[in-house]
Amino acid sequence: MKKLRILRKNFFITLFFKQNNWHKFSVLGHTFSLICHLIINKQHKMLLAGLLHDIGKPYVAFQDEKDKISNEYSFHNHEEISYHLIKNLQITTYTKNLVRYHYLARGMQKAKEKKLERKYKRLKRIYDNLDDSFKNDLKIFMKYDDLAKQNRF
Repeated sequence: MKKLRILRKNFFITLFFKQNNWHKFSVLGHTFSLICHLIINKQHKMLLAGLLHDIGKPYVAFQDEKDKISNEYSFHNHEEISYHLIKNLQITTYTKNLVRYHYLARGMQKAKEKKLERKYKRLKRIYDNLDDSFKNDLKIFMKYDDLAKQNRF
């Protein structure tokens, strides 16, 4: 029981700490900012994904030595963890996939830049199998996600 209380406390604390240089807000603040962007831009079908897209971050939050110096956190693989937390909910596959793949294009780009060819090919295979309409929605979602990192309207 004590371990569960500590886990719950740590989960809620992580919603409020500074993420990194790319995020002006905490995880929760960023999520609220994204929701505002989606509402303002009438992207209502993406609202639930916007609410859930970073739900895995508190589970994977960590600090390496560089993060400790700058008092920031890293959240590797948060999108996959977020997906696994929601995959059994009674919500649309579209919403689940926006959550799961919201970082896919950026992940491909980073893998290519770091010359991680196997990772790049694996991510590209996933991306290539997505419907063109969904790829377009991912780009739209990421546009507002990026804006929400800096609170630009």
